[in-house]
Amino acid sequence: APVGETGGGMANAIVGSAKLLLLATLIGVPIGFLGAIYLAEFSNTSMAFVVRYAADLLNGVPSIVIGIFAYSLVVLPFKHFSTLAGGVALGVMMIPITLRSTEDFMRAVPNTLREGAMALGASKWKTIATVIVPAAYRGILTAVLLAFARVAGETAPLLFTSFGNRYWSPGWNQPIESLPHMVYIYAISPYEDWQRQAWAAGLVLLGLILIINILARTILARGASVPRS
Repeated sequence: APVGETGGGMANAIVGSAKLLLLATLIGVPIGFLGAIYLAEFSNTSMAFVVRYAADLLNGVPSIVIGIFAYSLVVLPFKHFSTLAGGVALGVMMIPITLRSTEDFMRAVPNTLREGAMALGASKWKTIATVIVPAAYRGILTAVLLAFARVAGETAPLLFTSFGNRYWSPGWNQPIESLPHMVYIYAISPYEDWQRQAWAAGLVLLGLILIINILARTILARGASVPRS
């Protein structure tokens, strides 16, 4: 709604954040999961050291730098901002968190389970798929949720990628609003009603992140950790 008139809200920002996080999960989680399998089960090579070091380095890169990277990779070639570009930026941020956390949980699976599966004739990949991953699935899910919560409140990468949109944004190839970006834009505006909406959007965002963290801790407390052999 125009400034000063009743109405309006943040439904478009909530849907936009959901679409961005869905894309980020589809991009970042598979890469991080496969990388964790490589590090946990095939880490006796020099390449594993490089992958682990690159993941730690990427985890320390400021989010605004990742936003610039996604801008040059997705926005510039297509000449416009989009939901896809924002999802790519957040997905890149999810990779190192998912990778390193999942690796720790997979390494916590006792070696006796690996040896028992191979003694029964299972191949390396079958052992991973049917024994190790099921044994560490709670930890893997926790790692995904923590990565999800980590990127849910990011604003800097979205300034260069999804850009923001005060209206509904159909499809995946247009600028889109998100809760963190809405909080930033409305909070610095000179209008009191926009500032009130920024406080409300911030409360909704904090509530969503709190729920995700509580869910992750609950899953972890119910048996995610496995005693080391």
